Amino acid sequence: MCLGIPGRIAEVWDDERGARMARVEFPEETMTVCLAYLPDLRVGDYTIVHAGFALTRIEEESALVTLATMREYGVFGDPARAMPGGLS
Repeated sequence: MCLGIPGRIAEVWDDERGARMARVEFPEETMTVCLAYLPDLRVGDYTIVHAGFALTRIEEESALVTLATMREYGVFGDPARAMPGGLS
């Protein structure tokens, strides 16, 4: 996820090398993310991820408003609806 889409942390653990990791849930994808820059993130927090790293924590209210707006504009679901002007 590199589009500024907020993701919710569902699980946090330390891997075999001692790196802090998390499973982050996005509207249409779940991914494993490194928490090296933000090791204090916890289950239930929202974050923005780039290149596999959590870069910032965002407040839940802001995350939910952003996700609702993205859904309204068709960012999730049919890929044709996510394109400017759509294909239909």
